[in-house]
Amino acid sequence: MVQSHLQHFELGDIELLSGEFLLDAALAYCTYGELNPDKDNAVLLPTFYTGSHIRNEGFFGAGRAIDPAKHFVVSVNMFGNGFSSSPSNAAVPVNGPNFPEISLYDNVFCQHRLLSEIFGVERIRLVAGWSMAGCQAYQWAAQFPEMVEAILPFCASARTSPHNFVFLEGVKAALTADQNFRRGHYDSPPESGLKAFARVYAGWAFSQSFYREGLFRNLGFETPEDLLKDWEDDHLNWDANNLLAKLRTWQTADISANPLYGGDFQLALSAIQAKTIMIASSSDLYFTPEDNKLEVRQMQNAELRIYDSPWGHCVASPGNDPEFTRFLDSAISELVETDIC
Repeated sequence: MVQSHLQHFELGDIELLSGEFLLDAALAYCTYGELNPDKDNAVLLPTFYTGSHIRNEGFFGAGRAIDPAKHFVVSVNMFGNGFSSSPSNAAVPVNGPNFPEISLYDNVFCQHRLLSEIFGVERIRLVAGWSMAGCQAYQWAAQFPEMVEAILPFCASARTSPHNFVFLEGVKAALTADQNFRRGHYDSPPESGLKAFARVYAGWAFSQSFYREGLFRNLGFETPEDLLKDWEDDHLNWDANNLLAKLRTWQTADISANPLYGGDFQLALSAIQAKTIMIASSSDLYFTPEDNKLEVRQMQNAELRIYDSPWGHCVASPGNDPEFTRFLDSAISELVETDIC
């Protein structure tokens, strides 16, 4: 497999959908496989909320539906995740709490520049992803409908629901209540806030049945408290302002909230030309199957598949449920192995 090292696409100063500017913007990305002479084998994998190009490697590989031996895989980090431009690595005056509001529209606009300016890609075979990465797949298909052949968002939605928004307000409040957060001007990590964020987050990432049935033991934890402590330790590795920057992006996710569609959500959904298979987890508390059912009715060429599982949103986390991996790969194969055009 031909794999690039982590690279950075320097975008310069970019004007955002909000009207603010992100100075010296950069997208961090990694590629796997080779772009063929016709440049028609590109598969784009954006990153999810706590993801990176490294975590994305769990969604493809030799013999998988997305296989670098056949596909040119571009794994691109979302703004705010610490690899691409983020509060933690931006220069004054847009660093820390002064980092501007970034939309999914902004992310996709810059990803489009990456694919077109660096690789000369004019058609994307597939955009796929879990959670916020799947939200970006929807955004791609609406923002550049003639460029995207297929999308497969899983455990995601085209617009953040009011209930999802409220959940995010809860984790945000837990983090920012730490007196050491200091409105984002902290000198050392607000550890109490990060731990509280993790504990609230874990309650929503898995379903009620997951905890009731003791499925946390499948992950090596004896008790729910063991799982919570593990999540605390993991979130201590995150910069608080980075988490909040991506959280704002998540909360404002809406494929119609831009000049192309003027807030007309139905129009944005109906404009998607890409062949679409969306996968929902039956017990996902963030991106519910009910939201996806409303979306699929308004799309031209879309199908919703619901995976029955007590694992909630985290059913899609690589390694959690091997059967889900097979379910996902089967759907991806239908999209990448079929002549869509």
